[in-house]
Amino acid sequence: MTVLVVGSGGREHALALAISHDPGVAAVHIAPGNPGTTAIGTNHPVDICDPDAVARLATETGANLVVIGPEAPLVAGVADAVRAAGIACFGPSAAAAQLEGSKAFAKQIMAEAGVPTAGHRVCHSQQELAAAFDEFGAPYVVKHDGLAAGKGVLVTNDRQAALDHGAGADQVVVEEYLDGPEASLFVITDGIHALALQPAQDFKRVGDGDAGPNTGGMGAYTPLPWLAPGTVDDVMASVVAPTLARMRELGIPFAGLLYVGLAITSAGPKVVEFNARFGDPETEAVLPLLRSPLGQVLYAAATGTLAEIGPLDFDDRAAVCVVLAAQGYPESPHKGGRIALPADTDRVHVIHAGTALDETGQMVAAGGRVLVVVGTGSGLAEARAAVYDQIAEIDFPTGFCRSDIASKVI
Repeated sequence: MTVLVVGSGGREHALALAISHDPGVAAVHIAPGNPGTTAIGTNHPVDICDPDAVARLATETGANLVVIGPEAPLVAGVADAVRAAGIACFGPSAAAAQLEGSKAFAKQIMAEAGVPTAGHRVCHSQQELAAAFDEFGAPYVVKHDGLAAGKGVLVTNDRQAALDHGAGADQVVVEEYLDGPEASLFVITDGIHALALQPAQDFKRVGDGDAGPNTGGMGAYTPLPWLAPGTVDDVMASVVAPTLARMRELGIPFAGLLYVGLAITSAGPKVVEFNARFGDPETEAVLPLLRSPLGQVLYAAATGTLAEIGPLDFDDRAAVCVVLAAQGYPESPHKGGRIALPADTDRVHVIHAGTALDETGQMVAAGGRVLVVVGTGSGLAEARAAVYDQIAEIDFPTGFCRSDIASKVI
């Protein structure tokens, strides 16, 4: 099987790496890819939000399966174009991707499916925002309705900051605050059948101790020793099954990766958000522990045959990943900073999330989140120690990371 992975970030690097380990996969192509993915397969320049261009590239590379990483091409209808070209595609249609593309749509689906989630109001004016804040109280949770690259959510006790965050947007969603630890659950589905991956927890705030603004994610770990046994089964029954059923009833079945962001409240798990693709950086932590052949699993989901795949198999190790970001992230990341990497070890590897090569061939920072250092071990403490030992060997003067990823749970 030949697989084309669409995207250029850390998630796509991690997906391509895991897919390349599948014995049923003969070749991996990445579009556009990054300097790290050149060691896995062939990179191809392409506008990932151009449905025709991606479908044409899939045909030219002889791909049997296209895996779409980011949310923007999904919402743009790239999966629809690939399937129209007769090629299996792992990723929802543009219509189904609105589960991520519109917070208001996702909330509507949750309400109609009876999914446990936070109370909410859809607001179109400052007056409606203020009324919603009065109803739910602080902390204020304000979400831009459309795609915002992980930066459209503000959780704050500062009412004016919350009003400012919602100002100027055509539509925002205000929610009641859900207390309790958060967990991320990835669910692979063909629209009817669904398989859950091992849950993870990520860290959204930029600074140690969860200080500072939200980011796309500064690190993650798995497994979650504090998560009650049976939680995943409960979520599959109370959240995933009714959501997929409602999408089928509406004539827009969701096939691909359903990301379920959860708050584990005193009243049980409640949905914080849905995404329509693998989360980042949780993907980098979860996939190294997966024993099942990922390419074949994704192909089964893309072709409606997921029922033929047994339960997903994970080994009993732990994984921790830490993001190295460019100074100034998330507001104004400094690009162009030079990077020198040590060799990977048997327990640690580096994923490229925002790197490029300059005119001299030197690796440099080209984004906000630049590298993801992933470590595995017999437990979380061992995996975490391996990660931070490797980070100490990375020469990236204009980079920074959180020093407390997974420390509290350990």
